[in-house]
Amino acid sequence: MDFAHTPRAQALRQRLDAFMQRYLLPHNPAWHRSVQDGVYPPPFLDDLKALARDEGLWNLFLPGLRDGEPGTRLSNLEYAPLAESMGRLPWAAEVFNCSAPDTGNIELLHRFASTAQRGEWLEPLLDGRIRSAFAMSEPDVASSDPTNLQTTVRRDGDTLVLSGRKWFITGAAHPHCRLLIVMCRNAPDGSEAAEDARHHRHSMVLVPLDTPGVQVLRNIAVLHHHAPEGHCEILLQGVRVPASHLLGGWGEGFAMAQARLGPGRVHHCMRTIGQCELALALATERALERQTFGRYLSDYANVQDWIAESRIDIDQARLLVLQTAWLLDQGDAADMGRTRAQVAAIKVVAARLQTRVVDRAMQVFGAMGLSPDTPLAQFWSWGRALHLMDGPDEVHLRSVARHELAQVRARMGEGSAWFTTPEQLQAPTRIR
Repeated sequence: MDFAHTPRAQALRQRLDAFMQRYLLPHNPAWHRSVQDGVYPPPFLDDLKALARDEGLWNLFLPGLRDGEPGTRLSNLEYAPLAESMGRLPWAAEVFNCSAPDTGNIELLHRFASTAQRGEWLEPLLDGRIRSAFAMSEPDVASSDPTNLQTTVRRDGDTLVLSGRKWFITGAAHPHCRLLIVMCRNAPDGSEAAEDARHHRHSMVLVPLDTPGVQVLRNIAVLHHHAPEGHCEILLQGVRVPASHLLGGWGEGFAMAQARLGPGRVHHCMRTIGQCELALALATERALERQTFGRYLSDYANVQDWIAESRIDIDQARLLVLQTAWLLDQGDAADMGRTRAQVAAIKVVAARLQTRVVDRAMQVFGAMGLSPDTPLAQFWSWGRALHLMDGPDEVHLRSVARHELAQVRARMGEGSAWFTTPEQLQAPTRIR
């Protein structure tokens, strides 16, 4: 495996970085002022999106992009460095139509949508005309185990009826959000198979946000950070949509949710690495220019240790994420058990990386690191949330451990060849 960026990916990253330097960073203060004034999205965002599309920096995340669909077809490994660059500016991804949760939702629709669903929802999402949200987590159950989900869907003739409550639904407060992809428990109808039924009891339903019975109750702040696009609590009370709004097959929701995870997690982790690279660069600059007790911070051994440890942590994490992207690109040729384990592993690694690296940078900055004058406080808050979002670390560690135990169980006894017993020590050694 070769993790060197392809010439194509290198060229695109250079163009993306130049675009961000020329157009996005100068607009960053205006973006924050607009959000503070309650004007979201800022009025200039559509112009930036149109410019990015004209520059060929559009829909860069979808390996299966079809001919005729807008965007640039890249592998997961090719897209990874672009996601890292976008991560340095949290609102940048929307400019290039590469925002979560739209990326994962587009992938779901790309793989499972009917022709009618593609026309109604996938095409507007690919064009960046609408936004979407993925409604899975719930307040009343441990959503880290998706089989716990209680929001129900039942068939009523040619209609699907949904009832339940979701929360921390990213993107649902965006003014352009038009679609919820809702993960539901199938209401019992006598058709459940006894064997392995717990993984075939859920379905995904396409619910327009303006459907009667859909109530966005609140935008939940995360560690007192209020995201303008929202992490929302949503109530579904007798929501009725046509049966044609079922995405994929009845009872296939769990498998579809698993299929959605891999590439999206690579995107998240590479954006995290981009934020950590920025945090390290800011901390290093600060250490070189700030003095205490007559010495620059960079002269202190503990500060040098923080810088070195952050560099090592970032590079280790990047290599693991790039290897995971490469494994995903192998598709059926890869060891899927190993791939799933690494998809779980990078989520843990990325959350730990961000909280460690950003925490060190905040310490170097002192009080300023706690203020909104730098992006560090927001980066740290998001990193702490990553320990829970998309499943808590403990669940992903369990997945990695299960894979490791299964691998060793399959070759049980091989390890004993490495033991040395007293009898072996007393036995004569024969070379020939």
